[in-house]
Amino acid sequence: MSDVAAIEQFVKRYKDLRTEIAKVIIGQDEVVNQILISIFSGGHSLLIGVPGLAKTLMVNTIAQALGLDFKRIQFTPDLMPSDILGSEILDEDRHFKFIKGPIFSNIILADEINRTPPKTQAALLEAMQERSVTVAGNNYKLELPYFVLATQNPIEQEGTYPLPEAQLDRFMFAINLDYPSFQEEVEVVKATTSDKQAKVNALFSAKEIIDFQQLIRRIPVADNVIEYAVTMVGKTRPHGDTANDLVKNYIDWGAGPRASQNLILAAKTHAAIHGKFSPDIENVQAVAHSILRHRIIKNYKAEAEGVSEAEIIRSLF
Repeated sequence: MSDVAAIEQFVKRYKDLRTEIAKVIIGQDEVVNQILISIFSGGHSLLIGVPGLAKTLMVNTIAQALGLDFKRIQFTPDLMPSDILGSEILDEDRHFKFIKGPIFSNIILADEINRTPPKTQAALLEAMQERSVTVAGNNYKLELPYFVLATQNPIEQEGTYPLPEAQLDRFMFAINLDYPSFQEEVEVVKATTSDKQAKVNALFSAKEIIDFQQLIRRIPVADNVIEYAVTMVGKTRPHGDTANDLVKNYIDWGAGPRASQNLILAAKTHAAIHGKFSPDIENVQAVAHSILRHRIIKNYKAEAEGVSEAEIIRSLF
């Protein structure tokens, strides 16, 4: 099958996938879109939202519709790296045997990742970056596709360990989850307080998802679009020549080269789901907020004057 025909097929399959997810998840279209763009781009996502917005249900539903294994890890202050990765035990023949932890799954929901100390947060780093884990000197490959979705609660800051910038940078997207609209909330209450339960069918196999991820990488990108993405990321660096006044006044640190790579990959997927065979500047702008918002570090002046990341990112367009 040619790549053109494959993209046309991808558009159709993507629409079917959205319809299947909508059986359970009411509203939150943009959030579901961004999670799926992240998966088909081969990236990870950080979901930021208050409790009770069905983050776990959303990830579980997406995993079911994609036909992938799903595990949820509740991060707590006493969670140890071995609780995530697994550990070696002595079996009855007095040989060491490795018992796999919950990280060995296709989709991991790292719930409230900022509740656990840095040592345990770091246990996820190798898995996210290398798609493998090392335990007691042995390296274990993770099954592909592999995707980490972490959640963070923005209102409870007591007893939390904010993610360091190096780990935040590993997430392709930071997605803000808002309250549903009045009508959506009415629909949610109707759907969840009756005895009817929607069944989600698996529409993909792991191999098909990997094939689509490779298809996305083969999509050609014009030089001017790549230069636009790199220029936009360069503008976030306050000491750079292209930084505007907002960036110079309100940002301590800008985004690194990984942001440029993610902008192009996500723009390719964004273009593909809309049936385009190559991304343009509009596709880069469509994914820019979620890719840059967690990579620009605001200074105290920005906090004091209430300047938001969204305002700063809009000024880069």
